[in-house]
Amino acid sequence: MHRLLTNPLRTCGGVLFCMTTIHSATWGQQFTPNYDEAAVAAYKLPDPLVNQTGLSVTDPADWQQRRGEILGLFQEHVYGVAPDPVPVHATVVSTNNDAVDGKAIRREIDLTLENEGKSLTLSLLLYTPAGATQPVPCFLGLNFHGNHTLETDPSIRLPNTWVRSQPGGITEDHRATDAGRGTRSKSWPVDLIVDQGYALATVYYGDIDPDFDDGFENGIHGLFQHWAKSIELNQRWGSIAGWAYGLSRVLDYLQTDPLVDGQRVAVVGHSRLGKTALWAGATDPRFKLVISNNSGSGGAALSRRVFGETVGRINTSFPHWFNQQFKRYNKQEGDLPVDQHQLIALIAPRAVYVASATEDRWADPRGEFLACVHADPVYRLLGTNGLGGAVPPNELPPPDRPIAQGTIGYHLRTGPHALTQFDWLQYLRFAQDRL
Repeated sequence: MHRLLTNPLRTCGGVLFCMTTIHSATWGQQFTPNYDEAAVAAYKLPDPLVNQTGLSVTDPADWQQRRGEILGLFQEHVYGVAPDPVPVHATVVSTNNDAVDGKAIRREIDLTLENEGKSLTLSLLLYTPAGATQPVPCFLGLNFHGNHTLETDPSIRLPNTWVRSQPGGITEDHRATDAGRGTRSKSWPVDLIVDQGYALATVYYGDIDPDFDDGFENGIHGLFQHWAKSIELNQRWGSIAGWAYGLSRVLDYLQTDPLVDGQRVAVVGHSRLGKTALWAGATDPRFKLVISNNSGSGGAALSRRVFGETVGRINTSFPHWFNQQFKRYNKQEGDLPVDQHQLIALIAPRAVYVASATEDRWADPRGEFLACVHADPVYRLLGTNGLGGAVPPNELPPPDRPIAQGTIGYHLRTGPHALTQFDWLQYLRFAQDRL
């Protein structure tokens, strides 16, 4: 298996990673988040249904042009420009026909991408219901710590790329160990998902791009270094765009897999990978359902509220996630030509679900909900019922009371920043009529 690593020392958590951590810590001493609604200054959101010449968008045909404008603005000012797709070469590495107590067929499939004389391999872990008689819809998401963390089964391969440091011997020198097996099973309830007749596909996000500021030497960006020189420096893609690109390449494969209905794939992500899922759904219309779990700043939360994590804070802590242009809006959120309700609107008329948590004020639950509210007019213009009902609700719903009657779903879950079984239960119910 070949992984693109041009600087192994830095990939193992060397100088640049440590410098990023110190930089973040310095900012943390200076930054005090606002958690007071009364302190949220008045703001005006850009209207998704008014184009750049000031004309109103009044029909679906006009929206297609407006959608192109908004997508271009997000590429230019937030996420960066990604390259065209490259072919995916798939190799089945292992098959277990009796996985998850006999409920699932589990396969490990290497997906290799090649460009500019280099290659990168993503390890796909794919579960399909054992009793399925026809291709099934699928949930696709990136995981944070490696495929081996979904199950205790020792036959699932450990990632051989950089991993985030974890306590308790789960990692050693930014490498995965056997102690991590099954440690994230609660976030990925495979048995629940296959019991409902769905497939689950996941890739360790570090296979696509290591999550630290390495100058974009490694991972997916390393395949396109010459191409990147053709893109204006401020608009080159960051890690979120790279992870989203990887999700689309996995979808390329899923659309060829005989056990998966590749036309019915939901992309799901938590936290930074929730931001990634939204951007993947916005840029790749083949995803039929898009799910954002606690994605916060740069994801579902409105930037202009300056509540919890801000544009300046996220760009300082994670300078590699977005493009360089986005840093111009540190402490200047009102100057952004877009806001995150427009990101959700880019998914229309396909279904989208946004979830927040009561203890996750950093991710601004109200801002996430309001982004759904302000995306609703686009959904209704395109013939859907948006958030459901005649008029979108103005108030954040009570905890654990999902709004799931429309094409846009939302819930505020009791508890912390996490991906839980409660969240998955809502996503599975929402998917029944929408995937």
